[in-house]
Amino acid sequence: MTVNKVILVGNLGADPEVKQTRSGTTVARLRLATSERVKDNDQWTDHTEWHRVVLFGRSAENAGRYLTKGSQVYIEGKLRTSSWETDKGEKRYSTEVIADVMRFIGSRQGGGAGQRQPAEHRQPAARHDAPSWGSQRTQDDADIPF
Repeated sequence: MTVNKVILVGNLGADPEVKQTRSGTTVARLRLATSERVKDNDQWTDHTEWHRVVLFGRSAENAGRYLTKGSQVYIEGKLRTSSWETDKGEKRYSTEVIADVMRFIGSRQGGGAGQRQPAEHRQPAARHDAPSWGSQRTQDDADIPF
């Protein structure tokens, strides 16, 4: 048995990028920052890690509608790594979190409790219309310019 599960709680570093595929599927990309305090030689420092998160369908629509830079969100999903070759023949890799669950934390402006928002957005278990972000790309991937 294998498990590919990611759980993140962090803040958006930019407004969501929301696009539509040719088939009408809404896709949103989030830049999510998570932080941790690390002790190094008796001194505490903050370490920030940046994650690329991809949402599909209604979750993507709601991310575009309710989230802005600084918003805090809870994400559950799976890691997906794709690779490609540059014009110079160099191999490049990109790892993203394909989100299955998104929960808003705090207000629309980020931070503490505030405006009422939907609590959770869960993707359907099987996504036949969602583009494959692995090594095999679908026709719809070409029209997502990010």
